[in-house]
Amino acid sequence: MGFLSNDQLTFLFGLLGNIVAAGMFLAPVPTFYTIFKRKSSEGFQSIPYSVALMSASLLLYYGLLKTNAYLLISINSIGCAFEVTYLIIYLIYAPKQEKMHTMKLLLIFNMGSFGVVLLLTMLLMKGKPRLSVVGWICAVFSVAVCAAPLSIMRRVVRTKSVEYLPFTLSASITLNAVMWFFYGLLQHDYYIALPNVLGFLLGIAQMILYMVYKNLKKNVEEKSEQLAGNMEVVQMTKETESCTVDDPHMETKICICDL
Repeated sequence: MGFLSNDQLTFLFGLLGNIVAAGMFLAPVPTFYTIFKRKSSEGFQSIPYSVALMSASLLLYYGLLKTNAYLLISINSIGCAFEVTYLIIYLIYAPKQEKMHTMKLLLIFNMGSFGVVLLLTMLLMKGKPRLSVVGWICAVFSVAVCAAPLSIMRRVVRTKSVEYLPFTLSASITLNAVMWFFYGLLQHDYYIALPNVLGFLLGIAQMILYMVYKNLKKNVEEKSEQLAGNMEVVQMTKETESCTVDDPHMETKICICDL
């Protein structure tokens, strides 16, 4: 890609990042279709969508403060729209206790925390200092979001099951991190680039973990099937032996089972 200029490469990686990230924002659609069909969000949590909304809101604010950051603005506007939609559906079908908990979370965490950041940076700072502070806040929050899958990885190791670690999601996280890392690097925007290094490493770690425990599960299932087959053969042998009697007039055994 040596024939492309820096601006063209930045646009390319930003566009690909938009496409991959949009796919990730669409990932919860089956979950909310299930909620819609059941008319209940019981058993599901609103925290991941609240955190995703906060992340998209901060990055949208950061994009608005930068110049020529329309690719950041576009994807995080889409992200905010999706997460708000998910949270509205969740609230409509949530039990009373979960509904109250989610409302408190949105008021304190999303509206309260984001409002404080917005107010302080708008009133107390201007120009580059404001951009730097908001960039650091975005970077720290992005690192925290990237580290969230560690709990799922720990659960996979503990249960030796990849049920809670979809491979496609891990691959999407890795690919998304690659796109936004190069986008940030080409723009010399390390608030975007550096957190995605961690996102890439954790995405790779999740895929490795998936392959290890998927193969482990497959081997265990094969051994279980083999053991079950051996047990069945032994059981049939015992049943056959129990169904034979000695004929006093013959040297052989006569089977009296109706097989």
